[in-house]
Amino acid sequence: MRSRTLLTTLSATVAFGAGVVVLAGARAGESVERVDFNVTRAATTPAYDAVIKPASDADVKEFIIPITHDTIEIKKGVKYEGWTFGGTVPGPTLRVNEGDLVRVKVVNKSPMPHSIDFHSARIPANVAYRMLVPNDTIEFEFRATDPGAYMVHCGTPPVTMHIMQGMYFAIIVDPKGGWGTKADKEFVIVQSEFYAKEDSLGKLRPDWNMAMDKKASQVVFNGRSFQYKDTPIKVDEGDNVRFFVVNAGPSFRSDFHIVGAIFDRVYPDGNPDNVLEKVQTHSIPAGGGAVFEAKFEKGASGVGLYPFVTHSFADAEKGAVGIIQVGTPTEHASMNH
Repeated sequence: MRSRTLLTTLSATVAFGAGVVVLAGARAGESVERVDFNVTRAATTPAYDAVIKPASDADVKEFIIPITHDTIEIKKGVKYEGWTFGGTVPGPTLRVNEGDLVRVKVVNKSPMPHSIDFHSARIPANVAYRMLVPNDTIEFEFRATDPGAYMVHCGTPPVTMHIMQGMYFAIIVDPKGGWGTKADKEFVIVQSEFYAKEDSLGKLRPDWNMAMDKKASQVVFNGRSFQYKDTPIKVDEGDNVRFFVVNAGPSFRSDFHIVGAIFDRVYPDGNPDNVLEKVQTHSIPAGGGAVFEAKFEKGASGVGLYPFVTHSFADAEKGAVGIIQVGTPTEHASMNH
């Protein structure tokens, strides 16, 4: 059964970019941005694109999110059947402004039941987050009243299985008036775990017992182990860099740390009222998020290579390690960590 739509009928006036449309709303002066992730898919080669662009000024943000089962790469050259939002793991990052009306349409194109759960929303869970059978659709809306870096995930039991198969992404709610500082570059990092084991035919499949024993096969940033060692995140000397970090779990915490740098500011849960200063490492629980800022200044954390890790190193050894490249290093131009 399909849910009753909660959306006002809108008429398109301008279109730009694949899958992104600006609409004229029913109310005078109201602008609506619609992003269709059936059309717009997050880039994943050579690495998942961690860059995040600013939110638009549209008063209403609409997102169409398909649920699919797709072949993904969880380690270089290692293919796996993931359960996805928008065809990638993690799914596409959403970004809105505090006070925006967020409208969501989820279409289950997979062969099994799934659902969606926005940690950023104040909404009756039994209505918005109900189970969707194959070919089912749900539409709901909420006001983004709380700034932060939030997880979105499938909440269909067993939730552990659905998350460990890849059903999660981040939504960023920017505070009114911004974060109080100017960021030259911004990135989204989602940490998570896979529990994959070869069957008798050599094909990787999810292993429930491994998940219950918390014996992850991979612990990853943005869906693939070690990808940012092969393809570093690049910034310029002098940049103030903001990282939105969400820990999708399903079971481990993230002890986020940059080797060779100190976080000038950390906003736990992304709440700008709770700023911490001069932080070496900050822990994010499964299902949580935080916003980190670090400046890569000449004479300090200038031109060079800076590993970023979960400082729980048993987890980092399974893939949660990347490199931030500042400028173009000429001395010791490669690094292992």
